[in-house]
Amino acid sequence: MLERLQKILAEAGLGSRRECERIIAAGRVTVDGKRVTALGTTADADKSRICCDDLPIKKQRTIYYLLNKPKGYLCTNRDELGRLQAIDIIENVTQRIYSIGRLDKESEGLIILTNDGDLANKLSHPKYEVHKTYFVEVDGYLTDTAVKALKSGIWLSFGKTRPVKVQHVKKGKDRSRFEMMLKEGKNREIRRMLNECGYKVRILRRIKIGNLYDPTLKMGRYRKLTDAEVARLYALAKRGINSPHRTHKRPEDENLES
Repeated sequence: MLERLQKILAEAGLGSRRECERIIAAGRVTVDGKRVTALGTTADADKSRICCDDLPIKKQRTIYYLLNKPKGYLCTNRDELGRLQAIDIIENVTQRIYSIGRLDKESEGLIILTNDGDLANKLSHPKYEVHKTYFVEVDGYLTDTAVKALKSGIWLSFGKTRPVKVQHVKKGKDRSRFEMMLKEGKNREIRRMLNECGYKVRILRRIKIGNLYDPTLKMGRYRKLTDAEVARLYALAKRGINSPHRTHKRPEDENLES
């Protein structure tokens, strides 16, 4: 059966579909000995010999881990500086896994590591409208004006952010704590939004991915996702893309960095 090449690569565990698109564009993939760089290329994984970096690819058994990432770890599979990586916390894994979306080095909380490129695409792309919820602590008193600005969207260098939900606000003179729920997560977006409002983030912790929530998972620990949890995440993404209230796609969403 003919399928898009990036889908085949993702299902073989080479990364999310976007990462696989970059691999193709870089000229690292061949199909039956011919180098391919066009993103619209299709192939039959059962009939063609598909290689990446001259090594044949094969479909892997999908695996899923939920990690409560500590601060100080990067959500990347490559780092030339040799810094700590979230994937290194997962022990005894022989297959190549990668994180779905990213949490920056100074952020902590829930992140899924897997070799399922299809799920990675569905949970990270805003068109599927899978919300992520974050606990946030900032310096100072969070004003009603700031909350209103966050909810309506803030202009940053890439444009105006999508409106976010701000809830469970606890205001203090020196510190304020609240939750933010958003559908996308451009590079350090929450920190940049709050900085634009005049606040320094002290704690940024992802506590929920869609309907996936585990308050018992301690910092730095991980566990396998159950089949039921994986099925619920797929179902959530399906409901999001089929929703009649789905937010209209913006051009910059195609270059979203989580």
